[in-house]
Amino acid sequence: MFRNAVRAVGAAGLAVVSLLGAAAGASAEGANPPPADSSSAAVRLEYHVPQGRTLEAGDGLWFSIEGMRPGWDSVEVTSPALQEPITLTPVKKGSTQSVQKDEPGTDHRIRPGLRPGTYPATATSHGRTVATARLKVTAEGSAEISRFVIGPADAFPGSDTPAPVRPGSDVRVVLTDLRAAPGEDSLTVTSPLFDGPLTIRTDSSDDPGCKCDDGGTVYAGRTRLRDDLSKGRYTLTVVSHHGQQTTKQHVAVAGEPAAHGPSRVVTGAVAAAGVALAVGGVIAVRRRSRKTAASE
Repeated sequence: MFRNAVRAVGAAGLAVVSLLGAAAGASAEGANPPPADSSSAAVRLEYHVPQGRTLEAGDGLWFSIEGMRPGWDSVEVTSPALQEPITLTPVKKGSTQSVQKDEPGTDHRIRPGLRPGTYPATATSHGRTVATARLKVTAEGSAEISRFVIGPADAFPGSDTPAPVRPGSDVRVVLTDLRAAPGEDSLTVTSPLFDGPLTIRTDSSDDPGCKCDDGGTVYAGRTRLRDDLSKGRYTLTVVSHHGQQTTKQHVAVAGEPAAHGPSRVVTGAVAAAGVALAVGGVIAVRRRSRKTAASE
């Protein structure tokens, strides 16, 4: 998990808290602190997790610090949320940027079982506080829905913000969970859009195979929207993690009802009725033939 965190260089953590009342994102002092009345300090402590993910109890993470004055040699990051302190050193001699020291045997994770909440992190250098940050930690084992979309069944699912759909249209629903619960192979989606609950499944033929879903468990399925929907905004609701977490998505309905033939259920019923009538006609003809033969 830590290797995934290290790869996510572009995913920044929470903004740094200023200790001197400087501009947002500034921290307090560098290793060679400026005068107390200076507002030029720009030391920033940030944490990183894989892009699009939240920080969960038990997760590995990666810190960086920027803006240190040339000549600094070491910064220690501590937090009640961490398993152990984390050491940052310059990327190279004289650099103001850092690299995290991850030596064998180190355990750079959020403490497993930690209660959800926001926890302080403090960066110190030679006994001086140089920057702080706040770690927002979610519950261990919580869902992390990166995509929950609905769109026309014959079109590629859109972005995280679903485009409007038409009443009576055939639609596909796709949900991606980056922290899917073990053994949960299907989910149920409910909405006023549908006549009844929709089951979406893993390994579904409706999975669009999008690169944006890499690293997550994809659930997909299709259904037909109700014909009598009015223009407006509707809610999709899914309950996952064995009933522990509820996620909602909103979608707009616009346009005239989609033109389509009768559903497969109706078509099947009509066909069955036709067969029944045909069989009934044959039986009636046979009975009439028998009566005629008897009268002769």
